[in-house]
Amino acid sequence: MSEENYSMKEAMIFSQRVAQMSKALWKAVEKDWQKWIKPYDLNINEHHILWISYHLKGATISEIAKFGVMHVSTAFNFSKKLEERGYLLFYKKDDDRRNTYVSVTEAGESLILEMNKNYYDTQHGILDGSLPLKQLHGKFPEFLEVMSVIRNIYGEDFMEIFESGFENIEKTFDDSIGELSSTVKSTDNE
Repeated sequence: MSEENYSMKEAMIFSQRVAQMSKALWKAVEKDWQKWIKPYDLNINEHHILWISYHLKGATISEIAKFGVMHVSTAFNFSKKLEERGYLLFYKKDDDRRNTYVSVTEAGESLILEMNKNYYDTQHGILDGSLPLKQLHGKFPEFLEVMSVIRNIYGEDFMEIFESGFENIEKTFDDSIGELSSTVKSTDNE
């Protein structure tokens, strides 16, 4: 460890505060997420993999695992279940036979678009809990300091993958209808 410029007490309080806040926040996120995807017979890992695959367009299993913060075997196994259900397609690229790539099928895209369309059919505690801040400051919390901590833990490439998914939402979300627009044009092997 580098030269310590904090006390053990500060370190312990900080670590415990982050742990307790993360646990409380995750519990609320998990509850919201499960309620949202329940009608589609998906679990959180399956939805997360489908969402990542949709936004990254041709992601490797390793990229899905890294961005989904899950073990590679978890990403692979749940991706296989989604493939069996017709939502994902596995393929190899001619110029890269080592990696397995995943793309969303038309059925997978339709499912993502339907879930997005029905987002407000369930209550979202995280959204509701953030609305007073949005009303007060005119925007949702940005989490810049938390993003910096995550960047320091997982690295710049994680943040690039993280941001590319949100950039895709920014590009494909149609505010006039309140939905994502189609992005999957072909499931051909690239």
